[in-house]
Amino acid sequence: MKRIVIAAPHSGSGKTTLTLGIMDALKRRSLRVAPFKVGPDFIDPGYHRLVTGTTSANLDGWMCGLGFVRDSFAHNGAGADIAVIEGVMGLFDGIDGVSEAGSTAEIAKALAAPVLLVVDARSQARSAAALVHGFASFDPEVKIAGVIFNNVASANHERILREALGTSSPEIALVGCLPRDPELAIPSRHLGLMTAEENPLSGAFLQHLGEVIDRHLDLDLILRIAGERVSLIPTPALPLKGRESRLKVAAIVQGTTAQETIVEETIVQGVATPAAHDAGQDVGRVRIAVARDAAFCFVYEDNLRLLRERGAELCSFSPLADAVLPDGIAGIYLPGGYPELFAGTLAANAPLKAAIRSAIEADLPVYAECGGFIYLTQGVAVGEVTHPLVGIFPVETRMLARRKALGYREVELLAESVIGGKGTLARGHEFHYSEMAEMPEGVERLYRVSKKGQTLGREGYRYRNCLASYVHLHFGGSPEIADNFVRHCREYKTRSSF
Repeated sequence: MKRIVIAAPHSGSGKTTLTLGIMDALKRRSLRVAPFKVGPDFIDPGYHRLVTGTTSANLDGWMCGLGFVRDSFAHNGAGADIAVIEGVMGLFDGIDGVSEAGSTAEIAKALAAPVLLVVDARSQARSAAALVHGFASFDPEVKIAGVIFNNVASANHERILREALGTSSPEIALVGCLPRDPELAIPSRHLGLMTAEENPLSGAFLQHLGEVIDRHLDLDLILRIAGERVSLIPTPALPLKGRESRLKVAAIVQGTTAQETIVEETIVQGVATPAAHDAGQDVGRVRIAVARDAAFCFVYEDNLRLLRERGAELCSFSPLADAVLPDGIAGIYLPGGYPELFAGTLAANAPLKAAIRSAIEADLPVYAECGGFIYLTQGVAVGEVTHPLVGIFPVETRMLARRKALGYREVELLAESVIGGKGTLARGHEFHYSEMAEMPEGVERLYRVSKKGQTLGREGYRYRNCLASYVHLHFGGSPEIADNFVRHCREYKTRSSF
């Protein structure tokens, strides 16, 4: 599969708009595009799906480990002609200042993918070439193969940029120069762009974007940069923590006349065994309801894939529109989103709130994160109005004018729960502009949460068989989370059938 990473020196350079335009242009050439997003962001993948019609998966080396990244890339890219991978922040920005962990550069290297660097040329000319030269030389293992200059002011500005890049970095192709165009701005709010569900991009916007891409970018050059087709063999999904184990890894080496299989013994950090979910498949599938609508649209697609692979039959429902839960379910997954934007509608849907309360009181396994957690509290205060919600957790949530939390999180489970036993380790991300009142001491706290080795305290609240947290966990780093949740749902189904 051909592959290309679209990166930038910093956020706000135009990565998302350029990524959407390139995806759309490739699709209009009847190419099958596999979209991906580096990092923990939920919003950009929604736009990728809107443009390509294909699910966009997150690739995050810090949350998931590179073994799972390659596995996700191979699985979600199967059958595609080209993978278009949108980067996160600046090309080398990650979890800290001394490593590449969590960065776009890490993913580009792991997938042997060339990089298109989107440079905002506003208020600079020859200096833009110096910037490109610095990025290209920072890590020689990251191949910056092409540059797109964005926000170019005039024909003379473009001429200077072309001359400067051609002189200083002749080995890097200039893919195009895009003029400043306020009509291509995508509306945003405090956590980034508006979601694709709220702002579905009009036909006029996409048509204009397509015209700009066709006029100013060399799509044939992008396809050449993306390289010849190569086969990527899925690697085992490895947990990020645990005892070092020896794993025999089979690698396929592409030869000129035949494929040669090489088996070697390597040291890896932790090994995920597929036996648990293989065994689970034998005892029948189990239905799990997943909240999916404009209020609850933040979920890692690979989390859902891992649940399916372990025997879950996922059925979507809308807390905004549905009065009842899906029939025959043995568990509920309440992902994140923006429930505060739809608080009035959620509060007015009394029948569904009652159904969820009854299900939790009956010990149905429920896992909720961030927006899903907020939905399970007594209510959310937006301005001067408090909207009553499900009421499982005896606190209210209020929205703030300033960000409350943002960043990667490590979680250690302190007791058995619906997602794992004591000592289970997982990684995720937290971002929100809300805060809750202090949770009563009588409510169990199952998570020990840390950030870069610094303990942040205890979180992860449990009531009966319901676990809720502000942290969005990515199951890729600890696939046993999916095993355990499906197992608990299956056990509930067995108990309730008697």
